[in-house]
Amino acid sequence: MHTLIVDIAQYLLYVLAAVAAVVWLLLDRAGKVTLAVQAGLGLALVGIGILVAAHLHTDPRPFVHDPNSKPFFAHAADNGFPSDHSAAAGLLAALVFWWKRLVGVLVAAGAALIAWSRVAAHVHHLQDVVAGLLIGAAAGALAIWVVTLLVGAARNRGLNMGPLALTTADRAASRRHRGRGAA
Repeated sequence: MHTLIVDIAQYLLYVLAAVAAVVWLLLDRAGKVTLAVQAGLGLALVGIGILVAAHLHTDPRPFVHDPNSKPFFAHAADNGFPSDHSAAAGLLAALVFWWKRLVGVLVAAGAALIAWSRVAAHVHHLQDVVAGLLIGAAAGALAIWVVTLLVGAARNRGLNMGPLALTTADRAASRRHRGRGAA
């Protein structure tokens, strides 16, 4: 069980990132550009959220607070609040869920597993991972909202957004509309 906890705590995040990359690869060009912009903005927001939260609250790691609590793997004895791994996993879950609901639910389950394993490995407290998941999910939701808002506002002003201009649904609706007008 010890090895499984360590593997989940340290490596499952890479699997979730690979799943997000596969989702990205399966999107059309506009979707790829949109998801890339959402991910970049989301990552910046996660970084800001982590810095602000860490500045506002300090939580020594379990093995620092309680010397009898040995971590399952080597880790720095720095501020454990919030969990960076959980924040990144929360961001991935939010972004993937927006594009592919079922896959997003699976990524969210993986994010919860990462959070649990970080606590089980004695490198975080529960509040650290919950805060990380919330920061990541909020950053993802905010990034999705901002990008959607900006693309919509630009479209309403008649600006050419290049590959962001039309989503797959927009193109399908446009084809249906053109088909009716030509008849």
